[in-house]
Amino acid sequence: MEAPISQQGIASQVATLFSEDLPIQITAYDGSTSGNSSAQDKLEIRTPRALNYLLTKPGDLGLARAYITSNLEIEGDFYRTLMHMREHIKRPFQLQSLARIALAAGSTAFIRPTIPVEEAPPRWRRGVRHSLMRDRSAIHHHYDVSNKFYEAILGPTMVYSCALFNEPSGSLDAAQIAKVDLIARKLDLQPGMKLLDIGCGWGTLLIHAAKEYGVQAVGVTLSTEQQRLALERVAAAGLSGKVEVRLQDYREVSGETFDAISSVGMSEHVGDKQLPGYFEHLYGLLNDNGRLLNHCITRPKGGLQPKTGAFIDRYIFPDGELSGPDRVVEAMTGAGFELRHSENLREHYALTLTKWCENLTSNWDEAVSEVGLTRARLWNLYMTMSRIGFESNDIQIHQFLGDPTSKNGISEFPLRPNW
Repeated sequence: MEAPISQQGIASQVATLFSEDLPIQITAYDGSTSGNSSAQDKLEIRTPRALNYLLTKPGDLGLARAYITSNLEIEGDFYRTLMHMREHIKRPFQLQSLARIALAAGSTAFIRPTIPVEEAPPRWRRGVRHSLMRDRSAIHHHYDVSNKFYEAILGPTMVYSCALFNEPSGSLDAAQIAKVDLIARKLDLQPGMKLLDIGCGWGTLLIHAAKEYGVQAVGVTLSTEQQRLALERVAAAGLSGKVEVRLQDYREVSGETFDAISSVGMSEHVGDKQLPGYFEHLYGLLNDNGRLLNHCITRPKGGLQPKTGAFIDRYIFPDGELSGPDRVVEAMTGAGFELRHSENLREHYALTLTKWCENLTSNWDEAVSEVGLTRARLWNLYMTMSRIGFESNDIQIHQFLGDPTSKNGISEFPLRPNW
């Protein structure tokens, strides 16, 4: 006779969320186990609160809340365990499985636990979508955390975007400088030119362009912490007369023109429906025969939902959206740009994230000291999941190069790429 559900154990009920051949072990606070008992990788349900998080918000958000608050733990190889969970989880969660977990957990199963303070409010509570105030708040949520924390992850280059590797074992720092230089060469930067970097981060591209290519560089960011450190780095490089870093929204840049514009990891914050207006604004800021380099994360194809999942939206990039590459090209060309080159670097971003995760692990104590254990665990989860996303082609990273060809079709673009 089958035992009552409540006596079968928490672990066996959680296991029903996955396929039967799940190659990891599941353990629970009631002493129960399930899955592969000999596996080195283990999912540990430490407390009843882990189930509260899962049952009150089934899906990636509930699981994330349980993990970052240390109520759910992963032992063994973190990346490999998440890969196994991703490959074997049943989508969507089966209501029958959730019901069995609730019955096994008992009468307190659906008590909603405290939401971590690191979580952004839901979309409907954030104000007018993509207003100046709401966008500033979204950027503040992600970037104004701690410059020291970012340095512990990114390394001395302080570049928070996909690097460019010649080989998997290459240095992260060298790969980031290679990426920055590739952008400079694609933009065909020359001495005396004026460059605008939208979403300039901590100023690495600005500094490189001014120092190595002799341009006058202007960067804009909505992050007060980024601007503060960027100005310090510019001064330390002796480039205060060549580089300007503004605390400014891209929509507030007007009345001036530039010979080149770079947008690196920025258009994802703009929103899918706002892309045409974004590129129209940049088109109006670009001189004739100038160039625009748009470096952004995309969906692998058009027609997919641009909104990110609940975990990414609440904890990482509030209001961030990922368009398909066709949508980005359509918005660029619709604004008047002629597409000159497109390059998908998704394998490079998987390698970049691998290096960032290694840095976080190596500097774990410093990271926790700076931002707390919950946020450190949050970043470990976010970056590992992103690595898996790029490896699995769930997301891509593209560089789109365009120029504003004149109405008569005359362009100074060379017959062959000059980078």
